[in-house]
Amino acid sequence: MLGQKGDSKNYNGTLSAEQKEKLRGIRHLALDMDGTIYLGNSIFPFTVRTLEKMKRNGVGYSFLTNNPTKSVDDYLAKLAKMGIIADRENMYSSAVATIDYIRKTYPQVRKLFILGTPSMTSQFEEAGFVSCADDPDDVPQMLVIAFDPTLTYSRLCRATWWAKQGIPYIATNPDWVCPTDERTILVDCGSLQKCIEAASGRLPDKVMGKPDPSMLDGIRDRNGLQSSEIAMVGDRIYTDVAMGHNAGAVSVLVLSGETTLETALEVAEEAKRNPHPEHYPADFIVRDLEELADLILESRKDSADE
Repeated sequence: MLGQKGDSKNYNGTLSAEQKEKLRGIRHLALDMDGTIYLGNSIFPFTVRTLEKMKRNGVGYSFLTNNPTKSVDDYLAKLAKMGIIADRENMYSSAVATIDYIRKTYPQVRKLFILGTPSMTSQFEEAGFVSCADDPDDVPQMLVIAFDPTLTYSRLCRATWWAKQGIPYIATNPDWVCPTDERTILVDCGSLQKCIEAASGRLPDKVMGKPDPSMLDGIRDRNGLQSSEIAMVGDRIYTDVAMGHNAGAVSVLVLSGETTLETALEVAEEAKRNPHPEHYPADFIVRDLEELADLILESRKDSADE
């Protein structure tokens, strides 16, 4: 199940010569996590065998997540419990991207007011930053807003106060909600930004994470690849697909998470009418990660048979 970029009428399982060439060129999968390899705390049944199949066929993989609630070590531990082998070189989170950005762009900043989980805060502290208390006299040099299931009202109010004071303000990711297999809605960082904007009149100076291309650029450079050899695979058009587009990678939308097929086809149809669409369509739409792996291998086989 796949679609050609910008042409929903070709959503019929037929690969064009151009698409086959793109698939044959893929050497590395940049994988969104929640909604792509697992949902909430439930791993998809195809994930481990698909990753093993890709590795056997010379396709590497890294994991990207806009969810900054856990440290890199916590994410690696979660993956290990699910049977997925990874190390620090395979793992990129929006928290890591934010730390790198602050170090590069604001080298003098040390004191942060962080709206985030204890796990994420500890990662910033391990990187040399100081986390300020919920106290008007403990003045930070920068405000960092993240997805925070541990959020308390007083800390949201304090973050809004610091935004109002005009200090540098960075958000870890733009997501409105976090995917879940629970019967609830998990309000994510993008929604918190809207709340702060409504109360303070202030938007973040910088929003990290997908669709910002920095994490994909890091994968490219670390593995000695060309951008076109990387497939950005995820379940969201406005983050995962947009990141692939922004980085010049192959963008693959999986239907195992947030985005429905109907929405994906609407985006593709709109892109045909608008040369500057709000959302860019994916190069490929597939049911799930396993289907993408099968398409890559089939394209290689077709090439060998020609």
